[in-house]
Amino acid sequence: MDLGEVITAMVTPFGNDFKINWQSTDKLMEYLVENGSDSLLLAGTTGESPTLTDDEKVELFKFGRKKFQNKVKIIAGTGSYDTHHTIELSKKAVQSGADALLLVTPYYNKPTQSGLIRHFETISDAVDIPMIIYNVPSRTCCNMSSGTCVELSKIKNIVAIKEASGDFRQIAEIIRDAGEGFKVYSGNDGDTFSIVALGGSGVVSVASHIIGKEIKEMISLIKRGDITEASYLHKKYLDIFYGIFITTSPIPIKKALNLKGMNAGPLRPPLYDMEPKEEETFSKLLSGYNII
Repeated sequence: MDLGEVITAMVTPFGNDFKINWQSTDKLMEYLVENGSDSLLLAGTTGESPTLTDDEKVELFKFGRKKFQNKVKIIAGTGSYDTHHTIELSKKAVQSGADALLLVTPYYNKPTQSGLIRHFETISDAVDIPMIIYNVPSRTCCNMSSGTCVELSKIKNIVAIKEASGDFRQIAEIIRDAGEGFKVYSGNDGDTFSIVALGGSGVVSVASHIIGKEIKEMISLIKRGDITEASYLHKKYLDIFYGIFITTSPIPIKKALNLKGMNAGPLRPPLYDMEPKEEETFSKLLSGYNII
């Protein structure tokens, strides 16, 4: 399955009542696809998955599928720290029409490497749909080693990894050793240039909410062999790649969308708005790039 080069980990727009704002969700989906996104990841961490109910997640998956039919791939964030719960939500995502699943490594309970293999094997046996495994040790306190990923890449419906470890030896080993056709996506916008240059496929991006076309162009340049021009774009947007993480994500990217007039709405507690000094610094950064 071709999920493309730029997968946007979409924020979930809320109204002032903290319920999903479906009108804003529709507009945001349209905007993202028009501005470089090949696929949309719904109910990921950027979509505030910890505070979404399972019913809300399923509604999001159904909404995305109904809106785009088969024109845009919908990736459902269904991973958790509970194998059984992950399977149950993944089955509901399949029934909702999701094209693929994003499965984060279990967080907080810190399984061993052999436990990770058994976790993902069990899910893949239960749900026959393409799966992207997601390694983000900064949030989970659980790093998936390159050897574990390579072992999992042999499973038919585990088709890709979103790699956000920042460990470039590990990432290079995965690209070198993983099974044929297995794709490696950058999980950090600032790592995209390097990962694609190593042979990665693209990025699961947050920055694509505001510079999607530019990221798409950078990846295309790398794959065409124009490293100099791609490097120029990487360096040009470096402050955006890191600035959107000036504080806990997705706080900054929601702020950017709201400042652009996209009406992404508030964050659900325990996430709250930026501190005034952070907002001042961030607004200047966005203005400097003519984003707002």
